[in-house]
Amino acid sequence: MWRKIEISHRTIMFTVFFLIFMGFLYVVRDIILMLFVALLVMTMLEPLVNKLTAVKIPRALSVLLAYFLVIGVLGGVIAAITPIVVEQTTSFINALPSYLINIGVTSEFSERLLSSFISTLGNIPGEVVKLTVSIFSNVVNILAVLIFAFYMLLSRSKLEDQLGIFFGDDKKKELGKYINNLETRLGGWARGQMTLMFLVGLGTYIGFLILGIPFALPLAILAGIFEIIPIIGPLFAAIPAAIIGFGISSIVGFGVIAVAFLVQQLENYVLVPRIMEKSVGVSPIITLISIAIGARLAGVVGVIISVPMVIALQVTVKQFLIKD
Repeated sequence: MWRKIEISHRTIMFTVFFLIFMGFLYVVRDIILMLFVALLVMTMLEPLVNKLTAVKIPRALSVLLAYFLVIGVLGGVIAAITPIVVEQTTSFINALPSYLINIGVTSEFSERLLSSFISTLGNIPGEVVKLTVSIFSNVVNILAVLIFAFYMLLSRSKLEDQLGIFFGDDKKKELGKYINNLETRLGGWARGQMTLMFLVGLGTYIGFLILGIPFALPLAILAGIFEIIPIIGPLFAAIPAAIIGFGISSIVGFGVIAVAFLVQQLENYVLVPRIMEKSVGVSPIITLISIAIGARLAGVVGVIISVPMVIALQVTVKQFLIKD
């Protein structure tokens, strides 16, 4: 027997406005993404800005100095290592078939691999226009993120007073506590992750130099980048180095495996407990799932911000939904 279902006008209105709001969020999703990345940049630079303001430097000038220092150091490092990385990476691509043959891979497969690389290089001229447009678009987005982060840093000290104007004095302290917790967790994770990537890359580079592994710099950079992916990241990063090592000799190959294992153990038992102690709470499986979802939704940017998004969600749920 059919039952009559009545839907109130309030439910209909709520549903309509909710769908409109979700549609609005979808339309401005790129802006929301840039704001979140700007928040991440703010949490990373806030300690440096606070140290500069502590020595009586005006906050606006402190923010600018922090930008110049960080961008200058990163730009200098990138400019210094880029020619070496490009040269060694090109040499690695050309030498890879011979290393594969040395470890028992058939010459036919090696020739196919080399042909594939040559074909890829041959397509580069046709991709120049696309690459230029992509770089320009990314530069615009990066500038927008830096501008957002600049104003966030500039108004950080007055944020609680501004929250009080909009939400009242009762909510001001709660929201201020939430923002402080978010800043601590996100900033601690971001600074810790960059430190870990640098130390893992540096340790790998030193180990490969001791073993006499060719192309040590790009291989070490690869190890540092893949460190962001727990458990399986270091394994994938070690594969090219292992191919080169065993292509030279069995002793060198096992030496490469030993270096990768030693660096991973130092990371797990020494570096992570000391560096990441302020941003605990994200398990490896959650990290892997979030990275996979981020890659599917937003590509490389999604991979970078996936874990910070999980941390922000954790802080939000704990602050507003789970009451002690």
